Amino acid sequence: MIDQEQFKKIMACAPGPATIVTATGADGRPQGLTVSAVCSVSLDPPLLLACLDLGSNTLGAVRSSKAFTVNYIAAGREHVALDFAVKSDSKFDSHAWSTPAASIGGPILDEHCAAYAVCRVERFVEAGDHVIVVGAVVEGQAGDNHALAYARRAFFTAVGA
Repeated sequence: MIDQEQFKKIMACAPGPATIVTATGADGRPQGLTVSAVCSVSLDPPLLLACLDLGSNTLGAVRSSKAFTVNYIAAGREHVALDFAVKSDSKFDSHAWSTPAASIGGPILDEHCAAYAVCRVERFVEAGDHVIVVGAVVEGQAGDNHALAYARRAFFTAVGA
């Protein structure tokens, strides 16, 4: 097997979306974390996946609520992605958010996202130290802002590419 440092270098070369996956825990508290391992799976039906660390508080909230929201972070909001990239009980204290109209899923970071997708969990797949969560998209919206991407430990947008 390849060593972990080399694997990280290889994975850092490929850009991924800068997203914040959110869910509401059994205690009613919002949970969220920054995730770049998110992608579409199917158009019919509309499915996407997110890969969540086994030690994540957000994963526990997704498991208990059977729903989550993917917030695609807007250009110029790098600080928000960094705020959610650490373990903290106060991540939502300084960021406005709303509840999805679908009455499932996690908080929508209205002021900070270029788009969002609210999902009902379809499947959990254990994969090493992460869980792949496949979700059916039940609500969503995309604005005019470009979303951030992340590669080689830096945020960027592909505007004009």
